[in-house]
Amino acid sequence: RWPSLLKYYSHTDGVSWLEEYKARHNAGLEAQRIVASFSKRFFSEHVPCDGFSDIETLGCPSHFFEDELMCILNMEGRKGLTWKYYAKKILYFLRQQNILKNLKEYLQRPTDRQSFLEGAVLIDQYCNPLSDICLKSVQAQVDDITDKVRKVLRMKNPRHPSVASKAGEVLVPEVELQRQVLDAMNCVLYEQLKYKGNELDYYNSLNSYIHQVLIRRTGIPISLSVLYLTIARQLGVKLEPVNFPSHFLLRWCQGKEGSTDIFDYTYIDAFGKGKQLTVKECEYLIGHHVTEEFYGVVTSKEVLQRMVGNLLNLGKRESTDQSYQLLRDSLDLYLAMYPDNVQHLMLQARLYFHLGIWPEKVLDILQHIQALDPSQHGAVGYLVQHTLEHIERRKEEVGPEVKHRSDEKHKEVCFSIGLIMKHKRYGYNCVIYGWDPACMMGHEWIRNMNVHSLPHGPHQPFYNVLVEDGSCRYAAQENLEHNSEPREIPHPDIGRYFSEFTGIHYLANTELEIRYPEDLELTRATVQKIYTSGKE
Repeated sequence: RWPSLLKYYSHTDGVSWLEEYKARHNAGLEAQRIVASFSKRFFSEHVPCDGFSDIETLGCPSHFFEDELMCILNMEGRKGLTWKYYAKKILYFLRQQNILKNLKEYLQRPTDRQSFLEGAVLIDQYCNPLSDICLKSVQAQVDDITDKVRKVLRMKNPRHPSVASKAGEVLVPEVELQRQVLDAMNCVLYEQLKYKGNELDYYNSLNSYIHQVLIRRTGIPISLSVLYLTIARQLGVKLEPVNFPSHFLLRWCQGKEGSTDIFDYTYIDAFGKGKQLTVKECEYLIGHHVTEEFYGVVTSKEVLQRMVGNLLNLGKRESTDQSYQLLRDSLDLYLAMYPDNVQHLMLQARLYFHLGIWPEKVLDILQHIQALDPSQHGAVGYLVQHTLEHIERRKEEVGPEVKHRSDEKHKEVCFSIGLIMKHKRYGYNCVIYGWDPACMMGHEWIRNMNVHSLPHGPHQPFYNVLVEDGSCRYAAQENLEHNSEPREIPHPDIGRYFSEFTGIHYLANTELEIRYPEDLELTRATVQKIYTSGKE
């Protein structure tokens, strides 16, 4: 019934299977109850920070609860879209909370027990909580590459100490023997397996995720360096990470171990196919001189800081993701490592304020900033004032506005909720999830969007649409037309508004139907008319 739960049991355990079945069954009912409640509670707003409080105090085993959420997500067909939408949000939250706990535990360990690979996996897991990523699987793939290197090494030097030894058991003492390991690694990674630096798509976030680096065999300097360093250490060669500006490097000691002389080291560019560089060549690589401090070794925490910093910068660049999920995730990770960093706390507060979400959490963050750095009182005061205004406006909100087709003021509205449309000018496919009898945006938006250049200007119905590229837009009626070949719209918020895709149109969920009670029949009639005329 629940094959994914087998991993939680040992063949030698004495288990009361009836009790386990009851516990799983009850956890399933609890998960269904909570998922069903989310649409009603949070339809008109982002799920607040305290929205998950009843999940955090679950009275059932969390792995049973998660398993039911996965069952909901894996339901076949195009039904249950709203359940899937909220099950995904809940699962995202639960897994991230667990990963954050594991990260904090990792950071509290002694530095010699902080594996660079494990740190990279934790970052990967946090940014991709719904993907099946685990340290054991990633380590197995790295071990497989290490075994390939051993085979090459055995062919060149059958008596090499790294050929027989297991992971990390024997440090190779002689520089020449270490060189043989690195040559074998370069042969396997770059010649046989074709790993390479991703120069063509450098700013793709996938380059930072270690499981994607292993799948796609490409990455950026720091992710390839973590892989390279891990394999080298498993073969007895101690490479160290170097936080070189603009281009992460590794260093390999040629002199006395622990030397502070930067000229006692050769520097390795994992992004550049394992090329070995001198100090001068490192400067040529980035095009300018740097001081000695940049050639020093860094800790695993500093490596993670740089990895997260890369993701933060990518998150700021993301223009298509209107939820700024990558920026939010990377800020969470950075503040888990450096909880008192005022700059990133302020960025987090501004981000939540901009998105109009979690005002109570914004106030908590601002209070923390003020305690850490009183000189920020100007920016803090501005955000506190506007956040309190937002909270007051939310309290004043009455029930949902209901729009009846039969109202005289709505007689010009031609299209209805759930119809798959095409934009006449830009050609994108979309689905309608709301409408207004006339443009309800402010004068500035109307001017910026050049609405007055339309034949009917702002005095025509406008529609809220979910677009196939993941964006949400507000389109004029004269710019939309029925899509002759309707298909599913791959938008992350589709389940927030719709419960099912029929193959021709979407069915509004209960909450959306309350707001547009007369649209469903019109949508069905419209679709039948278009479909019939199409067949004729």
